[in-house]
Amino acid sequence: MITAVDTNVLLDVFIPDDQYGPQSRDWLSAAYVAGAVVICDVVYAELAPSFSDRAMLDDALREIGVTILSIDADVAFEAGSRWKLYRAAGGPRERIMTDFLIGAHALVSADAFLTRDRGFFSTYFPELQSPVTS
Repeated sequence: MITAVDTNVLLDVFIPDDQYGPQSRDWLSAAYVAGAVVICDVVYAELAPSFSDRAMLDDALREIGVTILSIDADVAFEAGSRWKLYRAAGGPRERIMTDFLIGAHALVSADAFLTRDRGFFSTYFPELQSPVTS
């Protein structure tokens, strides 16, 4: 099983977060045991400000077994299509394209998606399966 991971879960572990950290750590561990753990380059970019340099970020991802998969034109088109539906339905600009890129990447590249933001993703990416029940 390939599990794509959202930024919030990784930040819970890397920062660490007392409230969500233990659960996110358990989720990541279970995903790793079940198969591959991947992120897209947008998640990588969102993680970068939390590290003093690239080597530290790369080391942290390597330590937990995360692979980075780049976004391609299929993913970008899917993200843009879903963002268009969101805006047409009156979605405010609270959600930006990066959220849709992360969701589309998970949809195209993984079997499951690990995030704490289930409400948004289940609305605009209902096909995404969670590897855990929270």
